[in-house]
Amino acid sequence: MSDLLTLVTEPWDACTLLDSGNGRKLERYGDVTVIRPEPQAMWAPSQDNWQADAEFVPASDEEGRGRWNASPKVPDSWPLSRGNVRFHASLTPFRHLGFFPDMAPQWDFARDQLSGVDAPAFLNLFGYTGVGTLQLADVGAECVHVDASKKSVEGARANAALSGMEDKPVRWLVEDAGKFAAREVRRGRRYDGIMLDPPKFGRGPKGERWQLEDDLAPLVRDCAQLLDDKSRFMILTVYAVRMSALAIGELVKQATAHLPGRVEMGEMAIREEARGLPLPTAIFARYVRN
Repeated sequence: MSDLLTLVTEPWDACTLLDSGNGRKLERYGDVTVIRPEPQAMWAPSQDNWQADAEFVPASDEEGRGRWNASPKVPDSWPLSRGNVRFHASLTPFRHLGFFPDMAPQWDFARDQLSGVDAPAFLNLFGYTGVGTLQLADVGAECVHVDASKKSVEGARANAALSGMEDKPVRWLVEDAGKFAAREVRRGRRYDGIMLDPPKFGRGPKGERWQLEDDLAPLVRDCAQLLDDKSRFMILTVYAVRMSALAIGELVKQATAHLPGRVEMGEMAIREEARGLPLPTAIFARYVRN
């Protein structure tokens, strides 16, 4: 088992973690500042007088819904970018802003792995609004983007249009990730890179039920069957804090035992601008070809 790694997202133009503490975080997305709950911020903030354009107030249900108290100056959506990829940010009912900035090191890693490969095939499961997919399309990957939410896939298409990437070779699919992966295995398909960012709970387009603890292991095993000895990577990110990086690392290690390469695992975090503190956000495990 390899040593645990920490992948830290540094402040960038589209997203800056300004301060954190007392179970909350203060962020800036473009010109909009927001306050969101953050259980991992157990320390005291550097300042107490936070000012923001919007604050998320969580509800009591386990799915994480709530409401935003927002200034009239906050638009319904506004454009942000990372490199050549442009995308819409918005205040969603699930406290997110329409993308996950802590995925930036994973996007950069995946781009580096596939850059220079001739027409690499990339699969993005639970692809959400497509920022990761477009990052890989930008380096010439032929992408398959899968998400169970029609609204998310529509948002991904809108981000492709915003980026001027409508003509990139991307298949945008509203599908259940588990069913799709199993079908790809039966078809004998293979990919050069795979990214999985599954939620804790979810529903497929036909009401299929997703439960992370029950359904993750078979999905990872199926995804591993879509890799061969020339494939470059498989990235798994998990936001369920009850899981361990060591646990998902061993899952990926066993699933990819038939392949040459190694497995890396650890935590993902975002660097706080005020004091340089890394705020942990998720865990990850990834197979990397040697």
